[in-house]
Amino acid sequence: MVRILTGLLVLLGAYFLFVFLKDYRANRHVKSTATVGAVAPIGFLTMFGDTLGIGNFAPATALLRFFKQIEDQKIPGTLNVFTSLPEVFSGCILITTIDVDPVTLISMLVSSSVGAYFGASIISHFSVQKVRLTMGVALLVTAVVMFLGMMGWMPSGGEATGLTGINLVIAVVGNFILGILMTAGIGLYAPCMALIYFLGMSPRAAFPIMMGSCAFLMPIASLKFIKEGALDRKVALIYMMAGIPGVLVAAFLVKSLPLFVLKWVVIGVILYTAASMIYSMFKDWRQNAPAADAIPESNTP
Repeated sequence: MVRILTGLLVLLGAYFLFVFLKDYRANRHVKSTATVGAVAPIGFLTMFGDTLGIGNFAPATALLRFFKQIEDQKIPGTLNVFTSLPEVFSGCILITTIDVDPVTLISMLVSSSVGAYFGASIISHFSVQKVRLTMGVALLVTAVVMFLGMMGWMPSGGEATGLTGINLVIAVVGNFILGILMTAGIGLYAPCMALIYFLGMSPRAAFPIMMGSCAFLMPIASLKFIKEGALDRKVALIYMMAGIPGVLVAAFLVKSLPLFVLKWVVIGVILYTAASMIYSMFKDWRQNAPAADAIPESNTP
């Protein structure tokens, strides 16, 4: 089953690459301010962090804008496109090198994909600010619980590689919800790590699940951006080529790290994500808050 899953992912990645290169060749005359010397290091570093579960959209956006490598209106499409192929690589590597029960893995990949498919219509009824607050607090609690377990002050997560019964149902439903939340810009990585941990699985098992989920989703979404031309093709090409080595290095690190060290990495990722969610919530709230009432003009002379 894992081989079939990997084969489908390879076919999806190959089709995405074919469409992207065909589009790149047809539009090679379009000018871009991007340079290999700036974009390549950004691609390597951010995809290295992405494979560890940190995510790459926020740091890649900040760095590309800081070094003036991309126009703002092309950022959303470019982010999805340049991440797709490295995600396929990381998904294939982690699915085949980290031991996870095939039923658990496939069930959670399918549920997140279905959730993301229906997310566009479902998420319209959610308040993104409330989702950010809820997820941010939940992740903080998870990080605290993991820390207490690491210190031996309470039972820590297990080392299982698969789930059965009610725990499998909870995992499938949970990943379905996370797939929905991805359409609202809420990342899947850290919440998936937390879900895996609380269900008694090894934190290492979260990596093929979360990477596999995104590896299937992102190329499909990116095909639409390519069709509409809503991307900087030069940035996307350089980033993809530099990001793949970053994925390979990080994937080896994830596989080889002792579980004790990996748990600390997961705690750090969860804390970072929780803080960024809560920060984004307050930032948006301040930007959208009504201005203070102006002092009314006096009618007296």
